[in-house]
Amino acid sequence: MYKNVGEALELVDGLKKELSAEASVDIAVCPPFTAISEIAKVLKGSNIAWGSQDIYWEEEGAFTGEVAPRMITDLGCKFCIVGHSERRTYFGETNDTVNKKVKAALKHDLTPIVCVGERLEERDSGKTFDVVRSHVEGGLSGLSKDDASRIVIAYEPVWAIGTGRTATPEQAQEVHKHIRSLLAGMFGDEVASKIRIQYGGSVKPDNVKAIMAGPDIDGALVGGASLKVKDFAEIVKLSKK
Repeated sequence: MYKNVGEALELVDGLKKELSAEASVDIAVCPPFTAISEIAKVLKGSNIAWGSQDIYWEEEGAFTGEVAPRMITDLGCKFCIVGHSERRTYFGETNDTVNKKVKAALKHDLTPIVCVGERLEERDSGKTFDVVRSHVEGGLSGLSKDDASRIVIAYEPVWAIGTGRTATPEQAQEVHKHIRSLLAGMFGDEVASKIRIQYGGSVKPDNVKAIMAGPDIDGALVGGASLKVKDFAEIVKLSKK
């Protein structure tokens, strides 16, 4: 919940200028709903795609305050973030609601960026793999292999978001490898190898290269650093494999 429309336009205009030559990295921004319509005008025809920070799973109806998938595809969105840890923590998101949103996104040709990850107390009590398994299996329940090939997973250790703490490259890779294994069990090795798994947890210019070195880490879901043109542009440039 950052940036009014004018501020969002200033940000994406700066990113467009800084990243216009970056052809080897897929780039997308997910602004607040209020800014999507205007930033779409700036980014149209550029190498930066856009998406939303959430969706609701119904087509339409008496769901005051919610936004349907077709409302954001109408604005040219290609992506939507689903099940972010803040949605789980503050707004009651569950594996079941994440699953409904994933299916709704796919129905409307949106690529859902499905967030999974453990809280600090869960990591400290040795439950990381169990929590991540429940998020992956619950959030992707009932998907076909074709469906699965169209999603992105984002591992976000909740204890490393906005805290200044970051999972070590080894910790990040360990969980990414676990996620890849879970996906292989659900959808087969071929599909699992093609699913993009991003890391999201205090990604910054000074740590992105080490994090991205992990063989199962395919990208970054950038938080605070995405609010600064210089930082986000630098992360993109350093994340090439």
